[in-house]
Amino acid sequence: MSASDNPYASSYGGQMNVSASYGGAAPADDLVKDTTTANFSRDVLEASRQQPVLVDFWAPWCGPCKQLQPIIEKVVREGAGRVKLVKLNIDDHPSIPGQLGIQSIPAVIAFVAGRPVDGFMGAVPESQIRAFIDKIAGPAGADEKAEMEALLAEAKTRFDAGDLSGAADLYGALLQADPENAAALAGIAECMIAVGQPENARQALANLPEAVAADPAIAAVAKKLDQIEEARKLGDPSALEHTLALNPDDHAARLNLAKIRNVEGDRQAAADHLLYIMKHDRAFEDDGARRELLQFFEVWGPKDPATIAARRKLSSILFS
Repeated sequence: MSASDNPYASSYGGQMNVSASYGGAAPADDLVKDTTTANFSRDVLEASRQQPVLVDFWAPWCGPCKQLQPIIEKVVREGAGRVKLVKLNIDDHPSIPGQLGIQSIPAVIAFVAGRPVDGFMGAVPESQIRAFIDKIAGPAGADEKAEMEALLAEAKTRFDAGDLSGAADLYGALLQADPENAAALAGIAECMIAVGQPENARQALANLPEAVAADPAIAAVAKKLDQIEEARKLGDPSALEHTLALNPDDHAARLNLAKIRNVEGDRQAAADHLLYIMKHDRAFEDDGARRELLQFFEVWGPKDPATIAARRKLSSILFS
């Protein structure tokens, strides 16, 4: 089954070896088990938050299923806890495969952090099964730091795509392995901010060890929370827009509007307002517009398109 044909395919290549990071391998007798519709949530969704779980959808009448099972069970057991295998008889329990769109068997779907991420169909050879497990769980003996970075990258990709729940699941899985992982803590806080829970985000970052709190990722989120709190006190943006329509050089109103647009996520508008002030009055609040823009850059990050575009415009003003 190719990635283009597989509805569960994702960018989980190089996925974190979760079993290595979550307290070691599972007991051998717990690596392969049967499940039911009633137990699917516990055996698959919850278990996959600790390590990847492969679900083998099969039926007693299916010849290729009988060919695949002893091979995949052997490979899973030899992996000593890198992944688990859960088998579901679709004749006895048709609702789960129906919901997942399983139309032919054998079908093997990998779950990570409570979500299907990849899969294959058919009685594939042992070498292909091993390659699939390496893709999901990371190559055997892979460097843990690289695995963590791969999972962080996937979480960021999901966050940027608007899959906040998926991103939060992955950040949460990382924090189970490393409760003081600054990037994961910052990611969880960003998810909370994105769903309108800045108070929860601030609480998540409270009482961190000094070294973790000083991490640039944590510092940027803390600054973002300060900006949100400040923007709440700056008034109605519509009223500020009206003020600027009457007097475009009301720089105090424009500065406040820039701060509001920033926390609303309209980074281009926020930067443009500050750049306007700089063009017309560098002395305003002792070059306050430039200083505020640099604060925005710290939160947005150096690679953000808004940072790159605004920095170019800033340079043209400073060095023209």
